[in-house]
Amino acid sequence: MTTLVWLRDDLRLTDNAALSAAAEDPDGIVVLYLLDEVSEHIRPLGGAAKWWLHHSLHSLQQSLTHFGIPLVLRSGAAEEVIPAVVTECAADRVFWNRRYGPAREHDAKLKAVLRQSGVAAHSYPGDVLFEPWTVTSQSGEPYQVYSAFWRTCTSGRDPAVPLSVPKHLKSSQNLAKSESLDEWRLTPSAPDWATGIASRWQPGESAAQQKLEEFLETRAQRYSRRDFPSEDTGSELSPYLRWGEISPRQVWHRTLRTGGDVGLFLGEIGWREFAKHTEFHLGPLHKRNLNSRFDAFPWRLKTDEAFVAWKSGRTGFGIVDAGMQELWQTGFMHNRVRMITASLLTKNLGFDWRLGEAWFWETLVDADEASNPFNWQWVAGCGADAAPYFRIFNPDLQQKKFDADGAYVGKWAPYSLTLPKIIDLKSTRTHALQAYHGLAR
Repeated sequence: MTTLVWLRDDLRLTDNAALSAAAEDPDGIVVLYLLDEVSEHIRPLGGAAKWWLHHSLHSLQQSLTHFGIPLVLRSGAAEEVIPAVVTECAADRVFWNRRYGPAREHDAKLKAVLRQSGVAAHSYPGDVLFEPWTVTSQSGEPYQVYSAFWRTCTSGRDPAVPLSVPKHLKSSQNLAKSESLDEWRLTPSAPDWATGIASRWQPGESAAQQKLEEFLETRAQRYSRRDFPSEDTGSELSPYLRWGEISPRQVWHRTLRTGGDVGLFLGEIGWREFAKHTEFHLGPLHKRNLNSRFDAFPWRLKTDEAFVAWKSGRTGFGIVDAGMQELWQTGFMHNRVRMITASLLTKNLGFDWRLGEAWFWETLVDADEASNPFNWQWVAGCGADAAPYFRIFNPDLQQKKFDADGAYVGKWAPYSLTLPKIIDLKSTRTHALQAYHGLAR
């Protein structure tokens, strides 16, 4: 018989619990990636994410070929495709690593269907340090405040030690038919807007490991300067974590082995963990305000010229325009600049945070279904442990503080210096605060 390994956001061979468990099957395995954008609870990918996925799958194909294992590619609804592949390859077991967002309901239903048909279905720990149901407050409720959440995470047991590549990986003789990666057309062609993304990023598990080592050896010592966008101090691991080319457990344990002051960096891993846990308990995060008081907030719900100016980096606020240009050209934006651009859109321009979140979902290579809306809600003031609504990121002051020499703006949007500013910050801030205080009336 055969064990089918169903990969999702875990495109790696190391620290892959489902793959390691399946490798014990003496009859061999079939490895499947399913492009499912039609099933309920599945959010279709944005354009930049599709580009990354294409190249990540290509890298994974090469890694599996080393062991003589083909990567089976299929598209469609999982509830239809998975049973079909099980039949084709005569699989008696299906293994996968867990998802923690709304898709877990879909996984649970599929697991029940498989078991009813006599196929063993098992799931394993996914892309978190700790399973969400193991980290709760004393009352048994999920945490609403990050500091308390992270103290609990770091005061107990350590995250599981990462697994190595399985020693015995063997392909099953019962293969399933595969679609062509190129036929999926995940990369743009007419026009090819991804040339800047391709020049900045190299997807894949090997590249993820190299990125982590490079960061720890050269930039981690300067991580306290991470808020300065022109300084090369960030880890840039977020897309690799998003696609599971490296696991948070691998990052955690490797970072601790370096020694030194790594608390700030591991805290960022903790913030990602907090987003994942919040999505598990309260998701989906991109559809509704976590703070229901904001359901009555008078957001601007329709896009107009002001939204287009923000999206295209033509606001006249240098650091905002630079961030939006960096995003469009590279599929990435510096973290502090993400907060500044989001604040301008929601608290000065008054647009619904979901409009901005959707644009980031389309253009970020690291667009994650938990972290992306979680962070937007945090800035907008309606999320878990959100910044107080009156904390508005003034883009002019932020630029003076974190890009005083203009290096970041000069690199990405020098033209912005000649543009008129599309809004008056003082008046729009006053209007935003009046609207917020109106919620309590």
